[in-house]
Amino acid sequence: MLAFSLVSGFALSAFVIVLAFLFQNTAVGASVMQRFGVSLVNYTLLNLPQVLMDGLTLGFVYAAIALGYTMVYGVLEFINFAHSEIFAIGAFVGVEVLIALAAYGLIGGQNSLLSAYLWLLVALLAGMLVAGTMAVLVERIAYRPLRGAPRLVPLISAIGVSFFLQDAIRLIESVTTGQFHRIIPAFGNFDNRIPLFTVAGNTVDIQIKSLIVIVAAIIMLVGLNYLVNATKVGKAIRAVAQDRATASLMGIDVNRIISMTFLIGGTLGGAAGVLYALKFTRIDPFVGFFPGLKAFTAAVLGGIGNLTGALLGGIVLGLLETFAGTYMSIFTMGVAGAEYKDIFAFGILILVLIFRPQGLMGENVAQKA
Repeated sequence: MLAFSLVSGFALSAFVIVLAFLFQNTAVGASVMQRFGVSLVNYTLLNLPQVLMDGLTLGFVYAAIALGYTMVYGVLEFINFAHSEIFAIGAFVGVEVLIALAAYGLIGGQNSLLSAYLWLLVALLAGMLVAGTMAVLVERIAYRPLRGAPRLVPLISAIGVSFFLQDAIRLIESVTTGQFHRIIPAFGNFDNRIPLFTVAGNTVDIQIKSLIVIVAAIIMLVGLNYLVNATKVGKAIRAVAQDRATASLMGIDVNRIISMTFLIGGTLGGAAGVLYALKFTRIDPFVGFFPGLKAFTAAVLGGIGNLTGALLGGIVLGLLETFAGTYMSIFTMGVAGAEYKDIFAFGILILVLIFRPQGLMGENVAQKA
């Protein structure tokens, strides 16, 4: 994983540096010199370490969401488009818990850092619990009755569930708080920055909350890999994924295992939602839409159904978006800015589907008769 991240970062860095040399003596280079007082190449090199760090952070955010997509697809070969709203539910539950704690004076102010991290853990567990429960309910009500139907039918059901949950979140928030946007309260030292190293007089740092996102995503991947590959539950999940009928004949309760898969995927989505709210501070009922699409793209990029591939796909996508958001406006002299970075996510999805539909770490498998 580390080697893959380094190779991806090196390739993108090399591409940007080559562009900087090519545009050095053009109007682009003159514009950078006029605005920042340094050459285009120097500007690119000075910003490169921080761009890489920010890209990795964003990539781990996408990866944390993509793990839920991959978990469900690995068993049912079904894209749970409602996972975006499961993610949003986790984010809202976590934020509402923290807002309630702030109202009671339990976080913020002079409270200790240890208590801040403990309360964040409480919010994280609450988001995971509610999101996981909702995922199980969605599977039982909207997906299980359609399990024998053509694949398009549960896919349409998933889209319908997605819109239903979006509006349900908006309705509940309107009735209970009257607020459309919710902002996570400021507490602890999560916004502080940790200096990592210095390059040409510029300090490269990372926010504590970004570090929490990265560590949490790695823990989720390691824990999920252990669960799937080293436990009896994981063996049952793999058996159901390979052949449901045979697994049933061997005494495995297929419905229970599928529900457990949705529970695991939902808890991962809920955790990702709380971490996203911590990182970006503000959420709304539609907060899951674009991150969900990006996470789906990351899962496809890495190899849908491959847990490690989901993490690596998220890292690549995060790096691509951050590089585009940072350097696109420079090389186009402001014509195309950071607002166009989303085209990279979906452009990459199209290219992967055309040239390597199994993803970076996926494998071609024969269809069952």
